[in-house]
Amino acid sequence: MSTASRPVRWLIPVFLVVVWLAVGGAFGSYAGKLGEVATNDQASFLPQSAESTQVIDAQKAFSRQETVPAIVVWTSDEDGGDLGSEQREAATSALAGLKGAPGVTGEVSPALPSKDGQALEGVVQLRSDLGDELPDALAGIQKAADRVPGTQARIAGPAASQADLSDAFSGIDGLLLGVALVAVLVILLLVYRSVLLPLVIIIGAVFALAVACAVVYVLADHDVVRVDGQVQGILSILVIGAATDYALLLTARFREELGRHADRWTAMRAALRESAGPIGASAATVALGLLALLISDLTNNRALGPVGAIGIVCSVLSALTFLPAVLVLLGRTAYWPAKPKEGDAASGSKGIWAKVAALVDRAPRKVWAFTLIGLLACAAFMPTLNSKGVPLEEIFVNDAPSVAAQQTLSKHFPGGSGNPAVVIASADRAEQVADAAKGVDGVSSASVVTESGRPGQGTPLVVDGRVRVDATLKSAADSDAAKETVARLRAAVHAVPGADALVGGYTAQQYDTQKTAEHDRNIIVPVVLVIILVILIGLLRSLLMPLLLVATVALNFLATLGISSLVFQHVFGFSGTDSSVPLYGFVFLVALGVDYNIFLMSRVREESLLHGPREGVLRGLTTTGGVITSAGVVLAATFAALSVIPLAFLVQIAFIVAFGVLLDTLVVRSLLVPALVRDIGRVAWWPGALSRDSGTSAERRNPLP
Repeated sequence: MSTASRPVRWLIPVFLVVVWLAVGGAFGSYAGKLGEVATNDQASFLPQSAESTQVIDAQKAFSRQETVPAIVVWTSDEDGGDLGSEQREAATSALAGLKGAPGVTGEVSPALPSKDGQALEGVVQLRSDLGDELPDALAGIQKAADRVPGTQARIAGPAASQADLSDAFSGIDGLLLGVALVAVLVILLLVYRSVLLPLVIIIGAVFALAVACAVVYVLADHDVVRVDGQVQGILSILVIGAATDYALLLTARFREELGRHADRWTAMRAALRESAGPIGASAATVALGLLALLISDLTNNRALGPVGAIGIVCSVLSALTFLPAVLVLLGRTAYWPAKPKEGDAASGSKGIWAKVAALVDRAPRKVWAFTLIGLLACAAFMPTLNSKGVPLEEIFVNDAPSVAAQQTLSKHFPGGSGNPAVVIASADRAEQVADAAKGVDGVSSASVVTESGRPGQGTPLVVDGRVRVDATLKSAADSDAAKETVARLRAAVHAVPGADALVGGYTAQQYDTQKTAEHDRNIIVPVVLVIILVILIGLLRSLLMPLLLVATVALNFLATLGISSLVFQHVFGFSGTDSSVPLYGFVFLVALGVDYNIFLMSRVREESLLHGPREGVLRGLTTTGGVITSAGVVLAATFAALSVIPLAFLVQIAFIVAFGVLLDTLVVRSLLVPALVRDIGRVAWWPGALSRDSGTSAERRNPLP
């Protein structure tokens, strides 16, 4: 290369670094601003075609604006004490005084006594668009309720749950991101014993997150995508984990090439040439797997799909532009104090992974048989995982005020009190629909909503020829029994001729979400598997090997769910999982699990073309073992950081992905896959060139040391 051209080639990495520094400076604040366009109103994430969603639209005609109920429940200061007429009058007066208060809309109910005489209940309707003002509105209600002498007041219902949910997500940007970055930094420092390299990798991941958050912010602000606290948290973890994984693969290959080449430019060209394909294929599996969620009828699933895919694209963009530029500028200094020297290229003859490779080579059939039996044993517990939803008292992993209030309410009133099933029907069939609802097993009472706003008192409120019937359920609104009652209620009112009845409300929404999630799993799981299979076929130029890899990661997923079921029930005390947890777990685990197999098998293919299939497996396992295991530990640690958010959904996702990634990295990718490929031999690469006998002589010329 001429002297004049040498300065020119430095311009490209310098330009890339400057661009990324500018991007990071311009977009860095968006990670904290994303909460401004996020919503934690779960009603906006319901299945679009569900009956309960249609009822939400129909309900709007019966009130000037959408409302969300806050249910006030009073009990005696003395445990088990009765409440008399004095407390009832004071409670009714307190509720009446709330009419017209900030955030309060519509009629305010009187205080109603429980059958056991030990509690009072009142319902206050709040505007559904209060947002950050909701805690202040609830505080006003609490202050008024506390004035009732001789009682203790609590607030339950959807409004209180929504406030606790917002509180759980408060500070998600700083807390979650801080925990994840510290975990990654500590692991990288311990594994690589380098000062600069972990910082460079972390900076690249933060830049990727900044760009992703900026793009998502703009799209959410223009209502192109929806974001809630869960999606926001998963985006942060996904970007940090993926960007770090891709960076580890590139930095490991660059270090290896620096051992072969004195020139850093030559080493980086070789590293990019061999790493870009696997990194791109890995990113494509995750991004396309997430985009498959767009098929879902659940809005929160469709929200996560494009948001997560944007995060993956930004991660791979940072890993293949910013990171190579910095590594070229730093050269061997990036690995200080353990700088690689020319001639230090890994021979694959030492270390723990050489011992693992020797074990796989010596007894491949025993290795894959024992690991397969172990995974199948774990998978046998998978059917015990209950994914019918999480009861209200388990939504939060810490003590939430709304949960304690709901437990008190359910103790003294029918489980669905204050949160009825809502039936919209033709006005000329109002009484028949109400009678049909009353006759349903599990329904405590049912009455037509009147113009006075008080059930059964006054003329029925008719809007566009339709009426609303509220049916109070005997069981807690979030229980399996209540969901079964909703199914029976729908059958009963649908059977009323000419009623054209629809059943909605909180319980119906949970029921529809559960059924939709089950339907989504049946459609999305095969689509994701086909996407991954097509990518693997293109990358590995084989049919049998991709099928083998997809089967092993699917088995890893089933084994993870089996272990998760045991841990959730017997360690964490969860009676079930959210209906979307298995689908999220599948998308993340299968797509990310294939990542590590892509890293391994692309290197195995590379080595097999030079040394034959047998030695290719063993060399590939030896050279990639350390970096892939490190990447798995980093990804597990980042997803585990989700558990700092005190919500059962995120704790469950955190455990499933963290445990599943470690199981895949340490067992499936390290033992099961190499042993199967070693035992099957070159047939595993059918019908590609490696499946034929062209490599036999190479194997004889290059026996494994």
